[in-house]
Amino acid sequence: MEHLPQTSQTSLQRRKWSTKEDVVLISAWLNTSKDAIVSTDQKAGAFWKRIVDYVNASPVLSGAVPREWSQCKQRWGRINEQVCKFVGCYEAAVREQASGQNENDVMKAAHDIFFNDIGIKFTLEHCWRELRFDQKWKSLGVPKEGPKEKRKEPAEVVAEEEGAEVRPPGVKACKAAKRKRQGYDEIHAMLAVKKEIQQQKLLERLLAKDPTHLTASEITLMEKLISEMI
Repeated sequence: MEHLPQTSQTSLQRRKWSTKEDVVLISAWLNTSKDAIVSTDQKAGAFWKRIVDYVNASPVLSGAVPREWSQCKQRWGRINEQVCKFVGCYEAAVREQASGQNENDVMKAAHDIFFNDIGIKFTLEHCWRELRFDQKWKSLGVPKEGPKEKRKEPAEVVAEEEGAEVRPPGVKACKAAKRKRQGYDEIHAMLAVKKEIQQQKLLERLLAKDPTHLTASEITLMEKLISEMI
């Protein structure tokens, strides 16, 4: 691809991405990465050329200054990295959700965890909302409903206490086992997200190489990674 003059290229790279552009870029990446037409011998430049064509042709961005494929690749890298980190923060917020808290409380807690862990504010919530139901970024934790608690009458409190006294002895053990299984599932999900990030970075490095210089083992690995991500 023809290089832009240094001043023009720098100006384009510094142009901020709008929410609309992010949403279109995410749609382009999801559609292109899952397209069966994408072959294993396709160079990284060709892959991102398809994405930038999709972005620049979107009617949603009609009248906007066209993007370069390198800009799309750089922006996607930032989106993917931060959204993956936020998924872990959201999972932690769901686990720590207190009784009476709603979805808004969970989101606020997730943002606080992200800021405390990463050191910056999470400004890509719109991207997370676009990706949150895709398998790669799907969160297993689901916030509990948080309606306002009704004040209980003394008779109701006594009835609940009496009910607790006659509760079968095996109920608490069953609940504890269920919480333990949920904890294992959440840890497994977070490890899976970390593994997928590592696989994507490895795939990008392989796609960036000249196909004629790839070894047989590298080609086999690249085909495996692409088949797993599609």
